[in-house]
Amino acid sequence: MEAALDSLVLRDYGDGLRIVRLLGPQDAEPWRAAFAGAYQAIWSEPPYDERYFPDEAEGVLLRAVRLPDHVTLLAVRDSGIVAGFGIAYPVQAKSDVAREIRGLLPVEDTFYFAELGVLDDYRARGLGQELVQLRLALMDKSRFHHVLLRTSALRNASYEMYMRLGFQDTGVYMEVKSRKNDGSQRTDRRLFLSKVV
Repeated sequence: MEAALDSLVLRDYGDGLRIVRLLGPQDAEPWRAAFAGAYQAIWSEPPYDERYFPDEAEGVLLRAVRLPDHVTLLAVRDSGIVAGFGIAYPVQAKSDVAREIRGLLPVEDTFYFAELGVLDDYRARGLGQELVQLRLALMDKSRFHHVLLRTSALRNASYEMYMRLGFQDTGVYMEVKSRKNDGSQRTDRRLFLSKVV
């Protein structure tokens, strides 16, 4: 696995932490369980407080790496831990989001930053920002001229990071229904941010 992993490394932090790009399902296979654990841990925290089952979390990764034009990045440790992730793909692959932004942005040339998460122990090291910048660098700018993402409607550290990176607050919100940690189903308001590339 080590030789295969080395060919996927985009950034080596030198302390056993590396950012790798997954090109397809075969690259994702060794990381499925670790990704699921990180995904569950990150989204269970405020402001989202969401509960995902392992197969649902793994499904997020496996669906992404099968999409054309995806950019799927994992921040991994030599020990097999997934410390963070950044997933992006054409917004047309996310029909509910594409429907919401029709008329706001041209759907056919908009790239969607679907997932970004960093485990608590790895925050405040610039890892989230690096995952955003790498996805911007790796997306096909000859085909996609806009980037779109959803974030919590709260003006938190994530919101501030995206503003520093040149994203714009669209003022457009979407209600997202999810299973909460207590087992209930509730909706949260998510804010769309966009960037012209």
